[in-house]
Amino acid sequence: MLINALEILYEDAHILVCIKPHGIATQSRRIGQPDMVNLLKNHIHKTDRTKGEPYLAVIHRLDQPVTGILVFAKTPFAARELNRQLTSQGFGKYYRALVEGRPPKPSDTLEHYITKDPRTNLARICSSSAKDAKLARLWYTTVPADSRYYCGEYLARTDITELEIKLDTGRRHQIRVQLAHIGCPIIGDTKYNPNSPSSPAWQTICLCAFRLSFHHPKTRKLLSFHL
Repeated sequence: MLINALEILYEDAHILVCIKPHGIATQSRRIGQPDMVNLLKNHIHKTDRTKGEPYLAVIHRLDQPVTGILVFAKTPFAARELNRQLTSQGFGKYYRALVEGRPPKPSDTLEHYITKDPRTNLARICSSSAKDAKLARLWYTTVPADSRYYCGEYLARTDITELEIKLDTGRRHQIRVQLAHIGCPIIGDTKYNPNSPSSPAWQTICLCAFRLSFHHPKTRKLLSFHL
């Protein structure tokens, strides 16, 4: 998959904010596979006319099937400051998801322990005493019909719900596994939704990093971006 044009929302000497499309990895270890880091480094090299490989630090990631807003650091100072905000919950990371059915409550906080299953390479809910268990916490609320992000072909379905989600922790596949655990797997999720067939029409997961807010690492101004 190739990107014809990068969707950059904001860029200065310190940071770059962009939209990651579905199907592109944030950073890939596979040689020759396009990812956001390489695509953005090429962009910086051309626009800033830098000599050698530009500096670009990954601050947070999105799963390859997920689209949405990402921020990258263009200097070591910016990387340190953004990572400090990320670990101290200074980031506001909000998602929209289209799920099967309806959650038990219109709004709620979900807390589970998650571990990685080495046999399947998937995350799973576990007990707090399980090996490598990590606390996963998120908040969700049901999105009213007039504020939906997902529409079109999905409007005719009455058995689905759109949720807005705020992450308090950033665990592997956290949103996907926690929502599946409460009986509301995400539409198009071929890993955690047993109802998702393998046809090409279902390969795009209905999960989007919808809104992101943080303080600029240099100016300290609050920045907020949304789709």
